[in-house]
Amino acid sequence: MNRTRFYTLLGMIISAAFLRMIPHPPNVTPVMAMALFGGAYIDNRRLAFLIPCAVMLASDAMLGFHRFMPFVYGAMAAAVLIGFRLRGGKNVIKMLMAAVLASVLFYLITNFGVWATGWIYPKTPGGLLECYAAALPFLRLNLLGNLIYTGLLFGGFSLLEKTFSYLKPAMISHSTESR
Repeated sequence: MNRTRFYTLLGMIISAAFLRMIPHPPNVTPVMAMALFGGAYIDNRRLAFLIPCAVMLASDAMLGFHRFMPFVYGAMAAAVLIGFRLRGGKNVIKMLMAAVLASVLFYLITNFGVWATGWIYPKTPGGLLECYAAALPFLRLNLLGNLIYTGLLFGGFSLLEKTFSYLKPAMISHSTESR
């Protein structure tokens, strides 16, 4: 990956993380979109996980740590994996589907964490369902934020690639010459 492309991607992920600092409705954040974007665009798979999580950790250090962080970061890792699936070809339908799937996984994983580590809901299947039902309004808000920020990150970078050819991925040429 060329350096300019890499630093542009990194800058976009860092910028998205700092959007968590401005006032916003609950769960209308770029968290899952950052992870999807990293998975889809950062060539090195380790860095695709590391960068969104490190940037998220830095913003968590400013906002405050909480006991559900392992579940949030687990959901982010799942979103990076979904982003890997977008590498073969990105289009609006695939990105929308990825954003919806990432939001649903975030909802399932983090609310499982609320149920498993909390004291509000009984540790029964019914208690888990009650927890999920109570969190439905947050799913709607997370989905809204994820769709907005996925569109901004992916659409913004696509526009940058079209405008600045040096941001396009390097083409690997395979020589057919015999040596």
